[in-house]
Amino acid sequence: MGQSFHSGFITLIGRTNVGKSTLMNRLVGEKISIISNKPQTTRNRIQSVLTEEDFQAIFIDTPGIHKPQNKLGEYMVKMARSTLGEVDMILYLVEPGRIGDGDLGIIDSLKQTKTPVILVINKIDTISREEIAKLIDDYRKLYNFDEIVPVSATEGENIDTLMRLIKESLPEGPQYFPDDMITDQPERQLVAELIREKALHLLQEEVPHGLAVEIDLFSQREDSDIIDINATIVCERESHKGIIIGKKGSMLKEIGTRARYDIERLLGSKVYLELWVKVKKNWRDSDYLIKNFGFDQRDN
Repeated sequence: MGQSFHSGFITLIGRTNVGKSTLMNRLVGEKISIISNKPQTTRNRIQSVLTEEDFQAIFIDTPGIHKPQNKLGEYMVKMARSTLGEVDMILYLVEPGRIGDGDLGIIDSLKQTKTPVILVINKIDTISREEIAKLIDDYRKLYNFDEIVPVSATEGENIDTLMRLIKESLPEGPQYFPDDMITDQPERQLVAELIREKALHLLQEEVPHGLAVEIDLFSQREDSDIIDINATIVCERESHKGIIIGKKGSMLKEIGTRARYDIERLLGSKVYLELWVKVKKNWRDSDYLIKNFGFDQRDN
């Protein structure tokens, strides 16, 4: 008889900005999910797939659970909470520091599910061993976690241990996705996210989260391996539009240059990228526009 195959769906949850996307990218070994030092950068449930000889793990990276400020925020929190009972395992990601109301709220949600939970304490490269031990003790008092694993997603520390625990905990099951598939996200969606990531990195505090990216053209040239991509960065204010474009178009050009590098790596092809900027006021409070930008595609 052949070796048994294990598979399952794993959701990553936690407060905003604790490193969920960085951890998922580290586990899968590909840049799938947008990474930014700004909170609430993940707006869709991104599924990425890790396939090895005897198992397949499907990771769902949810938006950070936070107090919503608008309809987009409400949608993001609803989506994050909705995954808890639908998966085979939960990775609950926290960072060093005081256990606040946000984490207590998440732990209350965990108490309402029977799904196994691994607590992942991230960013351990920033604290001492004594502080790690105290954090483990503090969290043990709040919930009976199946496992507690301290890691550094950026440094790769203890990722092997976490991966081994995931493998051991997955139930026997089928291979859901082909060997070479690393995400179920359409290429257009990933390209839009990469452009938005570069804009968030470069603009820092000058433009808040009110950015979306529309892909207007995604076309392979007939006689070459070049892919033409036209995209529009959507912001909420006229003042933001000027900042995104920059002096003589310098900021928009830099966003495009950085995004094109990652897009070419993702697609394995040369890319000709053109960017525009337009204003749609208060789009984050418009149900129609939230759906139009692809943020509601799974919420049905």
